[in-house]
Amino acid sequence: MILFLYALLLFHQLHTKAENTLCQKMGDPKYPLLSKDGDVTIGGIFAIHRKETLPSFEFTQKPQHLLCSSVNLRDFRLAQIMIFAIEEINRSESLLPNVTIGYRIYDTCGSRLSTMSATIGVMNGQDFGQGDRCNGHPPLHAIIGESESSATVILSRTTGPFKIPVISPSATCACLSNRKDYPSFFRTIASDYHQSRALAYIVKHFGWSWVGAVNSDNDYGNNGMAAFLQIAKEEGICVEYSVKFYRTETEKLKKVVDIIKKGTAKVIVSFVSFVEMGLLIDQLSIQKIAGFQIIGVESWITTKNYITPNSFHSLGGSLGFAVRKINIEGFADYVIKEFWDTAFPCSQTEGNSSQYALNCSRYEELLVLKNYNEDVPEQRYASNVYKAVHAVAHSLHSLLKCKEQEGCEKSLTIQPQEVVDALKNVNFTIKMGDRVWFDSTGGAVAQYEVVNWQQDSDGLFQFKSVGYYDASLPPLQRLMLNTKNIIWAGGQLKKPSSVCSESCPPGTRKAAQKGRPVCCYDCIPCAEGEISNETDSINCKQCPREYWSNAEKNNCVSKNLEFLSFTEVMGIVLVFFSLFGIGLTVLVAILFYSKKDTPIIKANNSELSFLLLFSLTLCFLCSLTFIGRPTEWSCMLRHTAFGITFVLCISCVLGKTIVVLMAFKATLPGSNVMKWFGPKQQRLSVLIFTLIQVLICVLWLMISPPFPYKNMKYYKEKIILECNLGSTMGFWAVLGYIGLLAALCFILSFLARKLPDNFNEAKFITFSMLIFCAVWITFIPAYVSSPGKFTVAVEIFAILASSFGLLFCIFAPKCYIILLKPEQNTKQHIMGKTTSISY
Repeated sequence: MILFLYALLLFHQLHTKAENTLCQKMGDPKYPLLSKDGDVTIGGIFAIHRKETLPSFEFTQKPQHLLCSSVNLRDFRLAQIMIFAIEEINRSESLLPNVTIGYRIYDTCGSRLSTMSATIGVMNGQDFGQGDRCNGHPPLHAIIGESESSATVILSRTTGPFKIPVISPSATCACLSNRKDYPSFFRTIASDYHQSRALAYIVKHFGWSWVGAVNSDNDYGNNGMAAFLQIAKEEGICVEYSVKFYRTETEKLKKVVDIIKKGTAKVIVSFVSFVEMGLLIDQLSIQKIAGFQIIGVESWITTKNYITPNSFHSLGGSLGFAVRKINIEGFADYVIKEFWDTAFPCSQTEGNSSQYALNCSRYEELLVLKNYNEDVPEQRYASNVYKAVHAVAHSLHSLLKCKEQEGCEKSLTIQPQEVVDALKNVNFTIKMGDRVWFDSTGGAVAQYEVVNWQQDSDGLFQFKSVGYYDASLPPLQRLMLNTKNIIWAGGQLKKPSSVCSESCPPGTRKAAQKGRPVCCYDCIPCAEGEISNETDSINCKQCPREYWSNAEKNNCVSKNLEFLSFTEVMGIVLVFFSLFGIGLTVLVAILFYSKKDTPIIKANNSELSFLLLFSLTLCFLCSLTFIGRPTEWSCMLRHTAFGITFVLCISCVLGKTIVVLMAFKATLPGSNVMKWFGPKQQRLSVLIFTLIQVLICVLWLMISPPFPYKNMKYYKEKIILECNLGSTMGFWAVLGYIGLLAALCFILSFLARKLPDNFNEAKFITFSMLIFCAVWITFIPAYVSSPGKFTVAVEIFAILASSFGLLFCIFAPKCYIILLKPEQNTKQHIMGKTTSISY
């Protein structure tokens, strides 16, 4: 119990001691570089110097202050425009009429360590609350800065818990748009979300599909490049390499330059911070690397001191996005006169109200710029600082309930969170005509100017405006470029090419190279029957069935129609033999007619002979129907005419064979066979045999007639125009019937071949039927296997061969006797009553 009371007493004493603890400074305070007292105070944090020298840490004495050197002209101008805008507001009778704005501007020396120190310094101030106690309220109402994204992240995270609004004029990292992590952060510049997209769009616009990528190894470069790579992938842009370095990594920088030299990409996207870009330019100039088209970002593309004769050799023709140039009236004169007289500490008289002990050695390097203002027109971020200061002033105007005649209620206590809330609602137009407001992420609308590094006729370097990008416009109108005004890398007037593989022309398709990005491919010619009629086609398109690819494979043309025509060599030859057969048959008929009264004509049934010659003439003629373009009528005619004429022909031969058999049977004693197969019966038998074929053909034409057909099976590149049989059963029935008659004729003639006679016609009929059957038996496999017009040619050949076989075998021996052996053309010789001669 006693122990518990002792512990309770000890806790009470510690609590009482903590309540009475006074605020004490630990270490030396961080003094601002530029400052002025006022009713309200705005802090400023800029990297006015870019190099920081660390003291020796021997831990034997108190460390000395960090030393800064090498003036960063851009950030120095930002500090100057901040003071210029504050002084302008202080002179205004309408914005904050009876309130004076003070400022405290700190230099971070481009170091993250000093950024943290400056942030603590600007938040703490140098004054204590009443009774030397900490009042818990920060001594300022807003902070303008930092100029780089990484430093701004440090600043915003440090000030976040105190809800002090931070407004950056140039920190563009998309990461700062996260309102959960940075609820009190604002910026008068657009997020890199838009700039990354704009970079991808300009690369795509110029047809560059193979690029290199370099970024600074900080929040600005890493986030910006990550967004660019993602959008580039979506837009079909391939990145050969993506490398990064930080300002202190000299060896890594050299490796980056080596990779650039060895790379095949001729376009390099440089998402690099201001300081890192200066180091990269130095290395490119030292190694005399040129010929690369650099695409830059707003952090460095319009930096005046980066464009020198040496750097222009490497970066001449560079393109990039810059903050829009806005001329602030009076600022150029202010930086060479009024600033040095009123705001620069080492120019102040002894009676100045500055409360800080000044060490003018801090300002020696800045004094060199006293009479220099040539860079002011290209200081594009200056307008962003001007907007930021006026945004704070308009927020205070609202919070202090200012009225033009009555002034502001200075007695009101303003909390930082109130300023944050007021900033979310600001919406005003500055005197240059630009509207100032913040979107839901605390950023400004994305409006970039596209600039081109050029050298004019006088040898002066300039940033030539060649277009713009406005994210507030519809997607197809956001990027506008005047290509005619662009000077490309190396001073060329022709746009450079940067592709892994050249575009595939029409007639080819892209085939990805294994293990390489999609932009690296081979151009493969389209297959037969396929086309591609556009550049860089991924797939070849199949032509419609009746079309085929042309020689260039870029267009589908109608397939050639193939059929056996009268004009081609094969058609001409077949027509010649058909006409020759007709002529020969007619000559035989004339010869037979002129000798019709001779024994050899009478002995061989002249009526059937003339009918056979007529049918042979029709056989030769019907072969002509197979030549020429198939039509509906020609298809029906050719097969039916062929079937009927051949049956008529075979019927006559069969009649002659039966006549021979009957004639020899009639010579036997008591035989009256001939009365059953006289001339009437012969004519009737030919008619019946022929009518059967006519009936088969009529049924074929009625059920499923032949018709013209485009055959695309045999050849892919052409169409075989042929006659489809319609009913194959009908075709084979016609052919089968002819074969049946031919076989019957062959058997009968074979039986009658040895009958006694000097001129036994059965021998010749047997031989003619042997040829006929051999031709048509050979025809079947040839017909089935022959493609296209050769099928028709085989059928014509079979018709002509069998017709010539019948003509020569049956009529040639008779013609021989009539013309060359007329002495044998007697009844005695025919009846075998003279010395027989075998033929």
